Amino acid sequence: MKLLFLPGASGSTEFWQPVMQMLPEQYIKTVVAYSGFGGHSLNSSIQNFDDLQADVLSQIYEPTLVVAQSMGGIFAVQAALQKPEWVQGLVLVATSGGIDLSPFDVADWRQDYQLSFDVPDWFVEHQSHLDGRLAEIECPVLLIWGENDSISLVPVGQYLQSQLVNSDLYIVEHGQHDLANVYVDQVVELIKKLIRKIEQ
Repeated sequence: MKLLFLPGASGSTEFWQPVMQMLPEQYIKTVVAYSGFGGHSLNSSIQNFDDLQADVLSQIYEPTLVVAQSMGGIFAVQAALQKPEWVQGLVLVATSGGIDLSPFDVADWRQDYQLSFDVPDWFVEHQSHLDGRLAEIECPVLLIWGENDSISLVPVGQYLQSQLVNSDLYIVEHGQHDLANVYVDQVVELIKKLIRKIEQ
């Protein structure tokens, strides 16, 4: 089984490296570099969010566990919907998962991201509303949230758990939006547990 890691809106492929290094060597581990993000070269064929999503999903062509941070969760959910034959499971960390966040009192991260990172306007402005399709996802889903995350609040994770039929929610004490890069040991153990569940 391949382990495919998706960064958040910063596009930083370094974010997932500590977790990837601690997972068993027998798995192929790949982190996706978004075109034009995080200092990665720009593919001129990627002009909008749908192009980027298609590029990400094109990398899923074998049994795969998709591990996603923040905005990467939108691609992960789409992968489970569009390629259920290959997506064996999802790990969604501090993400919207493509749901409508207007009912939740979340901090507006978009302006700060544009000030901090060189990302296209179309990426920051994109909003997905996949709420009505979440029940279609049957693969195991691990939801990992930070207790003190102001960008993706715990109620967002609880809502996703209520909509995803085969999901478990784990809340990291004191965790913030970067919890997967800070509480590496906890995240690795949770991913290992999900892998064991998938491989049973």
